[in-house]
Amino acid sequence: MIIIKTPEEVALIKESSLLVGKTLATLAKLIKPGVTGNELDKVAEDFIRSHGDAVPGFKGLYGCPSTLLVSVNDEVVHGLPSDKPFKEGDIISVDCGVYKNGFYGDSAFTFPVGEIKADVRKLLRVTYECLYKGIEMVKPGNRVGDISFAVQSHAEANGYSVVRELVGHGLGRSLHEKPEVPNFGKRGTGPSLKEGLTIAIEPMINMGKARVVTEEDGWTVRAADKLPSAHFEHTVVVTHNGVEILSSFDGLEDIIKYIKS
Repeated sequence: MIIIKTPEEVALIKESSLLVGKTLATLAKLIKPGVTGNELDKVAEDFIRSHGDAVPGFKGLYGCPSTLLVSVNDEVVHGLPSDKPFKEGDIISVDCGVYKNGFYGDSAFTFPVGEIKADVRKLLRVTYECLYKGIEMVKPGNRVGDISFAVQSHAEANGYSVVRELVGHGLGRSLHEKPEVPNFGKRGTGPSLKEGLTIAIEPMINMGKARVVTEEDGWTVRAADKLPSAHFEHTVVVTHNGVEILSSFDGLEDIIKYIKS
């Protein structure tokens, strides 16, 4: 069942989503060669818990052991933080959720570690653009497939592959609600976008082939060909005449400028 949110509920989802954004901005200041995922995870948990009744949205959910999911280079999503130091030239997808006042917020950003290769920077730029191409399709009367088609078209036009096994989703009182929001599909198909629908749009784009494998830890999803993968995510709501982005990349402007250069 697709759950339409009241304006009051949307405001609470926005509050949780903005806290995710503030967490990502806090982490951005720390990401450099030599830092570890576990160090970021500790900072993120402490930061989230310092905001009233807010708690990490992922930790304990489905057995997740961490506040963040930290995916490095060819890891697509759901990487578990570790004590392995990041290296110059790595890319780090940080996915974060917050649960506050009974509602979830969810967002992700792929960070460069120092200087990265030009082809990897292009992957980040195109994946970031895919996110906003999808968001542009959010308005009453459109369908989920319009989002999916926009993401897929932009990725494939640039020579990249779209991961099929993992998708965006509705969210609210639960982290994952209906509808699923694939990053591939046909225009004019899928559930209708109605005012008050809150969804997480999250392109996961591979430099190489689309096929992925899950590691023995049961969490980490990796590109099967071991080429880099990028992931960006916003939580949005359908408004009466379009879309509002509820999460935020405020504080990440310098990184976005670098990615787009």
